[in-house]
Amino acid sequence: MAKTLDLGCGETPRNPFNVEETFGVDVRTDLERGIKSADLVIEPIPFESDHFEYVTAYDFLEHIPRLIYAPTRRNAFVELMNEIWRVLKEGGVFLSVTPAYPHAISFRDPTHVNFITDETFPLYFGVDPCWAKIYGFKGAFEIIKQEWRGHQLVAYMRKVRPRSADHE
Repeated sequence: MAKTLDLGCGETPRNPFNVEETFGVDVRTDLERGIKSADLVIEPIPFESDHFEYVTAYDFLEHIPRLIYAPTRRNAFVELMNEIWRVLKEGGVFLSVTPAYPHAISFRDPTHVNFITDETFPLYFGVDPCWAKIYGFKGAFEIIKQEWRGHQLVAYMRKVRPRSADHE
């Protein structure tokens, strides 16, 4: 039975792939219906490894800081991408929908602290290059498709094994 996880899901996890089981993670405390509470800036995704066929993040990644001090220096965005890679089954798909540069809406909201561009996923989290490995990224994503829908950058990425030993 296929499972999907929606990050920053609010009251209702999204299920764009129409799978049988839907789960969510949010910072809210009034959670039910398969939603777990976690602050993904500083906590891991509260599910086991290789658990989901799909992970989605709608209007969420722009709220994850790239760098935090808690209490030591951490690359929170890279750590979250590691967590997404960890909970996906091999071949699983990560869908990100986020306001992105150069659109003003990506900067307007003061809670937007992570500015994504159309180069972020292919260059930093792709198979080759995978520049985020210097910041601790351990996985790799094959970029299936990336497109603009107005101010939103929509990216579909497949979990793949890293090609080089320096990912591990």
